[in-house]
Amino acid sequence: MKIRREDALNYHSMGRKGKIEVIPTKPTDTQRDLSLAYSPGVAEPCREIHKQPKDVFKYTAKGNLVAVVSNGTAILGLGDLGPEASKPVMEGKGLLFKIFADIDVFDIEINSKDNDEIIRTVQLISPTFGGINLEDIKGPECFEIEEKLKEICNIPVFHDDQHGTAIISGAALINALEIAGKKIEDAKVVYNGAGASGIACANFHISLGIKPENIIMCDSKGVIYKGRTSGMNKYKEKFAVETDCRTLADAMKGADVFVGLSQADCVSPEMLLSMNEHPVVFALANPDPEITYDLAVETRTDVIMATGRSDYPNQVNNVLGFPFIFRGALDVNATAINEEMKQAASYALAELAREEVPESVMRAYNVDTLTFGKDYIIPKPFDPRVLTRVAPAVAKAAMDTGVARSPIDDFEKYKLELDIRMGRTYEFMNNIYTKAKKLSKTIVLAEGENCKIIRSAMLSQEMGIAKPILLGNKENIIAVAESHNLDISNIDIIDPALSPQLDRYAEEYYKLTQRKGVTKLEAYNRMKTRPNYFGSMMVHLGDADGLVTGVTSHYPDSLKPALEIIGKNEKYKVASGLYIIKKKSKMYFLADTTVNINPTPEQIADITLQTAEFTKYFDIVPKVALLSYSNFGSVRGEIPTKMQAALKIIKERDPILIVDGEMQADTAVVPEFLEKTFPFSNLKGGANILIFPDLSSGNISYKLINKIGGTDIVGPILLGLKKPVNILQRDDEVNQIIDIIALTALKTV
Repeated sequence: MKIRREDALNYHSMGRKGKIEVIPTKPTDTQRDLSLAYSPGVAEPCREIHKQPKDVFKYTAKGNLVAVVSNGTAILGLGDLGPEASKPVMEGKGLLFKIFADIDVFDIEINSKDNDEIIRTVQLISPTFGGINLEDIKGPECFEIEEKLKEICNIPVFHDDQHGTAIISGAALINALEIAGKKIEDAKVVYNGAGASGIACANFHISLGIKPENIIMCDSKGVIYKGRTSGMNKYKEKFAVETDCRTLADAMKGADVFVGLSQADCVSPEMLLSMNEHPVVFALANPDPEITYDLAVETRTDVIMATGRSDYPNQVNNVLGFPFIFRGALDVNATAINEEMKQAASYALAELAREEVPESVMRAYNVDTLTFGKDYIIPKPFDPRVLTRVAPAVAKAAMDTGVARSPIDDFEKYKLELDIRMGRTYEFMNNIYTKAKKLSKTIVLAEGENCKIIRSAMLSQEMGIAKPILLGNKENIIAVAESHNLDISNIDIIDPALSPQLDRYAEEYYKLTQRKGVTKLEAYNRMKTRPNYFGSMMVHLGDADGLVTGVTSHYPDSLKPALEIIGKNEKYKVASGLYIIKKKSKMYFLADTTVNINPTPEQIADITLQTAEFTKYFDIVPKVALLSYSNFGSVRGEIPTKMQAALKIIKERDPILIVDGEMQADTAVVPEFLEKTFPFSNLKGGANILIFPDLSSGNISYKLINKIGGTDIVGPILLGLKKPVNILQRDDEVNQIIDIIALTALKTV
C-alpha cells in the first residue's frame, strides 16, 4: 500500500487536529453532575486518597493511564528531530494503546537531552500515571534512563524500543527454531545492530535459552570482539567475544539464526547461503530489511524469514506486545514490568501462533489459510485473541514474582472482562454459551459440505454448546475437513440420499403438503436432494432439536422449508427476524429485520410479543419502542397510524409489557430526551426492543449499524416457529455461526 505525503499530512490535520482526545467518563449534563465532578463534590475523594493513598486507583483514572515519554532523539527511522516532531509518533502510540487494549495515554514530550533532567521529570510526574512507556530515546542514553527510573518509580517503566522488539522476536524465535528442528540452547546467533533494540533482543533471547557463548554481535564497524576499542560502550562490551571473525560475512558462516536491527541490504545472498540448513533470518530493519523477503526465499527455499513489514509473512510488530503487556501490568497494579512478565508475554504469543486461526483474522489479512509453519510463526496484530492470552499471562507472572499489588482471583472471569472491555465478545453471549452447555442439544447443520459450517460444528462440539449433525455427502464433507486439517471424527454425518429415514421423511412431508400441490415424487426428491427440507423434517419429528442453515442459500429459500414442515407457533400468525445489537454495556433487540415486508398492526403485535418473549433468555426486562418518523402523533401518516393501532393491540394482549409509541428512533434510545420531552411515557430509562414499521427500515438500519462499526451484532434470529430454526447470513463468519448454534440450542427450552 502506497502512502503518499499529502495523504499522511491530511490524515493528521483534517478535522480535529492530531489523533487522540480526552473525553469525560461520567455524566456532565446537569449542574449537579458538575458539582460532583469538581467543587464541592471532588473534595470527598481527595480526602479519602489523603487518608489512604492507594485509593487513588479507586477514585481516579491513574490505574488505566500511561505516559508515553520521548525527547525525540530517535524518532522511528528519522533520527533526532526534536520533541515537537516526535509528538505525532507519541500520539500514534497512544492511539494503539487505546484501540488494542483500552488504555488511556497522555503523551509527554521533554525538551532535553540531559539524562538526569529526563529522569527527574518523569519521576516528578509519575504520581499521575499507572505506567511509563519510554519511546524514541536514542541509545545508549535510553538504557541509563530506564534503569534509573525502574529503581526510583513504583509503577511499571518500559522502554518499548528495547523490549518490544525483543519480546515479539523472542516469540518468533521460539517457534522458528522448533520448525527448523533446532534446540534453542544449541543455536548459533548473529545480531547485526548494537543499538537499543539489538542489545535488548540479545539479552532477552539469552533469558529464553540462547547461550551467550553462541552469540556474535556486529555493529557498523563489524564484529564486537574482545579487545576492540573503537565505538565501544559498556553495553556492547558485554557481548565482546574471543573470535577471529571481523565482518558480518565472517560471523554468518555456520550460523543458525540472524537477527538484524541495522540497515537495509547489508546481507547478501552469499552470506545467507553460508548459514546452516533451515536458517532463521529476522531482517527487522524498517522500512527496508537487511535482505528482502523475496531475495531471501529465492536464495534459499529452507529459510524461515521474518521482517518488520506487514506485506510479508511473519511481521515482528511491537503492537503485539506493549498494549497487552501494560494491560496485564495495570490490571494487577504492578510495581514493575520485570523479566518474567516479558518472558510470559513471549511464550503466550508463541503458543497462540500454534493454535487454529479464526476466519475473521484470515479475512482481515486477505488470505485463505494461516497455519503454524514457516510462514506463520507469530500471531497477526489484529488477532483479537492476543489480548486475552498476553495480558493474563503477564498479570500472572507479576503475581508469581511478587510485583502485583492487586492480584486476580479468577483468570477465566478476567479474560471475559477483557473481551467485554474491548467489545469483542460479551457477557450476554457467555451466559448463552453457559446455558447451552447445560442443555447439550442436537443441532443439525444443513450445509455440511461448507468449510465454515464444518469448522463451526467442530468448535461448537469442542466448546460443548451443542451436539452438531452435518448434512451432506459424507465423502465430500470428510474431504473438505481433511483439506483444512479439521478433525470431525466425533461428529455425526448424515447423507440424506442414503439415510434410512428418507422414505419416512418423504411420506411425512407428503402428508403435510399433499393439498398444497406437492406430489409423492416431489416430496421424495426434495427430501433426498435438498438438505434444508431433510433438516427441517429432522426437527419436526424430534430427531434433532434445532436447525441452522442459510450460509450458502438465499434467506427465503432457507425459510420456506421450515415454514412448510415445522410451521408457525400457534400463538402467532407470522414469523419474524431480529438482530441483537450490543455496544459495550447496552443491548438492543431490533425486529423485524428479515421476514415481513410491510406488516399489519396485528403482525407488528406478533413481532413485538415474540421479541419480548425472546428476551427472557437474557434475564432482562423488555422495554419496547414502536418506531416511526413521528413522536406520539406529531406527524400524520400511514406508518404512525399503523404503529398506534399496533400499540393498542399489544396492550390488549399483554397489559403488563412495557411498550410505547409511535416514536422516533432517537427518542427511543436517549432516556434523558424521552423523559424530559415526553414525561408521560412509560419507557423510563429508554427502550431495549426496537420494532420497525416495515422491512425496509429494519433491514437498512441494522446493516448500516453493522458496517459503520462500533457495535457487535448477533443474528439474524428467527422467531415465531414451533421449533428452533435459525437462518444465517451468507457472509457470516465462524464465530457468528457458533453464536447462532448456541442461541438455537437455547430456544429449545
